[in-house]
Amino acid sequence: MQNKKIQKNTLPIVFENKKIRRVWHDEQWYFVISDIVKILSESKDVKQYIKKMRMRDPDLFVNWGTICTPLEVISKDGKKRLENMSSLTGIFRIIQSISSPKAEPFKQWLAKVGQERIEEINNPETALNRSREYWKKQGRGDKWIQQRMMGQETHNKLTDYWKSAGVEQGEEYAILTNIIHEEWSGLSVKKHKELKNLEKTNNLRDHMSDAELIFTALAELSTRQIAESEQAKGLEDNKIPAKRGGKIAKDARVALEEKTGEKVITKNNFLQDNKSINKLNDK
Repeated sequence: MQNKKIQKNTLPIVFENKKIRRVWHDEQWYFVISDIVKILSESKDVKQYIKKMRMRDPDLFVNWGTICTPLEVISKDGKKRLENMSSLTGIFRIIQSISSPKAEPFKQWLAKVGQERIEEINNPETALNRSREYWKKQGRGDKWIQQRMMGQETHNKLTDYWKSAGVEQGEEYAILTNIIHEEWSGLSVKKHKELKNLEKTNNLRDHMSDAELIFTALAELSTRQIAESEQAKGLEDNKIPAKRGGKIAKDARVALEEKTGEKVITKNNFLQDNKSINKLNDK
């Protein structure tokens, strides 16, 4: 099995409350084979199931090397690891070898997932509308959604600068993001997640209050503008603007907390009941 170019950007999807890891690679989605086989087969030993499945299907056995593409994806322990993945065409072929009542509805759902990505590329507004509808279904208010989308745009502009400045995607982006976050909030991203009782796979920003989103955006906006003015290059140079940008937001946070007597950082999250969600939206 030949090792392909590693793709670092991943975005899991959910089918019947079970996560399927995927990677956008060579202009199409690739899905973790074991995740899909586990859902459809409900096997407790997926590796053995796949091995037996290949043995009883000679055509699948012969073509397994072309169906599989090893790509890097986030594992359950939060680390990036190589997993056997396949495009929609390969996944549909694998599904033929799995006897499951879920197979047909799963194929229809999976085909829709692939089509949605194509639509998003041709019309980026489609992705924004889907995100807005998703957050509404999760109980978020319009004000929160507006802040979340504004913050994402601010973050994207910052990462665009880092990319042009020679900062490596993945680990180096995470290092700088953590510096900014720890500087303005007083907590690392990990500690902030722990405060909110989130898992490693949860997106912290999806569980922030309006105020937390605003101060995160202020910190990242300040960081980008400082980095641009200083023409910071590479990881080490960009650590300085990251700390300075974070401190600007920290000073603003401290000033607000002194005036209101209330803490900006909250342990509330959107994993809780609707009462907790409404409490966040009303802040």
